[in-house]
Amino acid sequence: QVQLVESGGGLVQAGGSLRLSCVTSGRTPGTLGMAWFRQALGKEREFVAGNTWSGGATDYTDSVKGRFTISRDNAKNTVYLQMSSLKPEDTAVYYCAAVDRYYLMVPQDTGAYNYWGQGTQVTVSS
Repeated sequence: QVQLVESGGGLVQAGGSLRLSCVTSGRTPGTLGMAWFRQALGKEREFVAGNTWSGGATDYTDSVKGRFTISRDNAKNTVYLQMSSLKPEDTAVYYCAAVDRYYLMVPQDTGAYNYWGQGTQVTVSS
């Protein structure tokens, strides 16, 4: 069974940076497709960034391209989301997700992922 634990959320001013971490247990990230999703209050959960098994392909939602970076440290069983130039509209609960099936491209549908973390709150003040 794969477990995911996120950390690193918090309150930051617009223009600031945060780095989210997702520690995996039960399976190394190198054998999982990993992604970050977010859910703002009253909205549906949306894809933010992800990469496939062994990091072969990476994708970002348009609104975070050039500002967010997903990366992995397989030795630490950790996936990161580096967020820069944060905007108030980035405020949401951020979730780490994993899938143990190989995809050639990064799935952006929540239904493709079979493991989820508990979420970490990111609040960006204006």
